[in-house]
Amino acid sequence: MKLAFKKKSADAAGQVDFSRLPRHIAIILDGNGRWAQKRGLPRTAGHKVGAETFRSIATYCRDIGIEYLTVYAFSTENWKRPREEVDTIMVLLKKYLLEAIDTMERDNVRLSFMGDLSVLSGELRELADRCNDISARLTGCLCSICINYGGRAEIVHAAQTFAEECRTGLVKPEDLTEEGFARYLYSAGIPSPELLIRPGGEQRLSNFLLWQCAYAEFYFTNVLWPDFSKEELHRAIAAYQKRNRRFGGVKQE
Repeated sequence: MKLAFKKKSADAAGQVDFSRLPRHIAIILDGNGRWAQKRGLPRTAGHKVGAETFRSIATYCRDIGIEYLTVYAFSTENWKRPREEVDTIMVLLKKYLLEAIDTMERDNVRLSFMGDLSVLSGELRELADRCNDISARLTGCLCSICINYGGRAEIVHAAQTFAEECRTGLVKPEDLTEEGFARYLYSAGIPSPELLIRPGGEQRLSNFLLWQCAYAEFYFTNVLWPDFSKEELHRAIAAYQKRNRRFGGVKQE
């Protein structure tokens, strides 16, 4: 059944080779508000549809064998948005976490969280902790949700943690390497994304995974996140598979 499912998807994608998928895909969930405004709806309606799109894409990534999926759900700058919009996002997050707690073991999907969760409500932090506890028992696809996250803040936090360990004598400054520094990031233990997807028409990182995306391939599309489909994911993966990843070297003939 699974092989047949993959073959059907490959036919629809046209050029996706499911035998060499990226291990880690990162996605900036952009365009929810504009999707709603184009339809004369409040921005909150776009976030509700976008949440369902996230559920669908995350499930599909698991089904085709993506090992890691990281999504930019709420940035450190998003607190500037209208209170009603922020409250709606937090309500949707609670709803998703409650559902995840009931289905993670059945679906063998792990959840992790990147960002400063200290500013979230106690209820949301408790739900995140429960998800982490369940994830520790599982082995499947790891879906990391970036909440109150900023790439620069993450690097500063990592530097502060390393500096404190230097102060207490646990480590020495001269011993620091790139690999060692990565262990202080929120993403410690997770491989860097090979593919970063940004729907919504913007072509920038917006402070997302600045350290981790040093060698990621970028895919930008004008499709707004609520309209992002499996077929659009196929296009992104197909574009990634056509690129020659040299990591600073030269193209191999």
